[in-house]
This record gives sequence, C-alpha cells and structure tokens, in this order.
Amino acid sequence: MKLFDEESFIHQLSIDCVIFGYKDAELKVLISRINMKQPLWALPGGFIRHEEGIDQAAKRILEERTGLKDIYLEQYHVFGGPNRINHEVFKGLTTLRDEWVDKGILDESGMQWLAKRFVSIGYYALVDINTTHPQKSELDDSVDWYNVKELPTMIMDHNDMVVQALETLRLNLDRKLIAFNLLPETFTMKEVQELYEAIFDQPFARNNFQKKILDMNVLERLEKKFTGAANKAPYLYRFQK
Repeated sequence: MKLFDEESFIHQLSIDCVIFGYKDAELKVLISRINMKQPLWALPGGFIRHEEGIDQAAKRILEERTGLKDIYLEQYHVFGGPNRINHEVFKGLTTLRDEWVDKGILDESGMQWLAKRFVSIGYYALVDINTTHPQKSELDDSVDWYNVKELPTMIMDHNDMVVQALETLRLNLDRKLIAFNLLPETFTMKEVQELYEAIFDQPFARNNFQKKILDMNVLERLEKKFTGAANKAPYLYRFQK
C-alpha cells in the first residue's frame, strides 16, 4: 500500500502531534526515529483526508500512533513559516528511492509531493503512558518516549513545536484541570506534586501545593495506601471528571 497518495489527502497540509506522557517523575514526549541512513527524528504526524475534519484526522493519527481512543487532545498552534520544507526527509528518501518504489510504498509523485512546503496544524495530547502502545509507521525505525528536557534534534521546526506545546500545557494546566490525564486512575498527592514539578521544571512547597490542589475541589479521596504503618500511609485520590 502506498504511504503517500496525494489524491487521498488535502495538499500541503499536515498534522503534527506532541504526545506528552509521564513516568518515573519525568515528563516525556513520544518521538519517532525515521528509518534512513542518516538518523532523523520527528514528532508523530500525518495528513488530512478529503472527507475528514482536522480534529477527526488528529484523533485518527493519535489512535494509529498510540492505540488509544478518547484521550485529551487540543489544537494549539499552526506552523506555516515560508521555509517549512522537509529537506532532510526528502534527501533521505531520495537515497532510498529504489527500495521504497520496489516495496510499493513510494512513487515519484509522492516524492515530489513531500518536497513541497507544508503548513502544519499542531496538536498536543496527554496520555497515561502505561496504557499506550506506540506504533511504528512504514517510515519509522523506532518510536520511543524521550524526556522533554533531553530531546534529540528533530526535523524542521519540531523542537519548537514541543516548546510551544509545553508552554500551552503550563498555561492550561489549572484552568482546564488537564494534568490528571497524565496520571493513572488513582494516585497520591505526592505523585500529583511530582507531576507538576516535572511539567514546570521547578519544585513546589509541599503544604502550599497540597492546599492549592485540595482547594480546587476536584479530587475524590479514597482509602489509605497500605504501607505497614496505617497512620502514616498516604491517601489515594481519584480525579472527579
């Protein structure tokens, strides 16, 4: 099956997704390594079918890349600089032209289509990293989680996309109560604080932070977590959606 069928998609318009996950007190981003001789990294993305709305296309792409449905997803910026041309990928594909053509994945029209300027609609998503099952596309060598502070240098403006997505996440964190999408169903207050500290890359005073979160009145307190010392065991919480 051809990977790029220009008759099926809206021309020169793409979607790129900053997929945030959280694990081991680190905020992470899902990134693919493109299967080419020269190492190239990119955000998961795709194209918009003629019969799709852009939100519908973004949900489809995320499901294809994470195996998840009904996850938090938000459009945050449109990237349309005049130099948004994928020179690195086009050069890499050129060196693999015969191999891809033989596999029926790429043809000359697809090559020319990818060589043009694209406008990209940026989305960010928040997922429970423990429930995701990252999927490789035909172009990927691997798809892995990277610490947001230790990202590889990606193609075009994809690193800038992450920076802007993180800024938007920080602005919306309390106003839209979205941080809990990164946590499992039940969690401790300590885990909430560690999550906030990872997102903002700074420590918070424990008492002040707990008061702030509890004052939001969005948490349901559950039983104490068994540690062998019931009077010191941390409370478990669940987000009231």
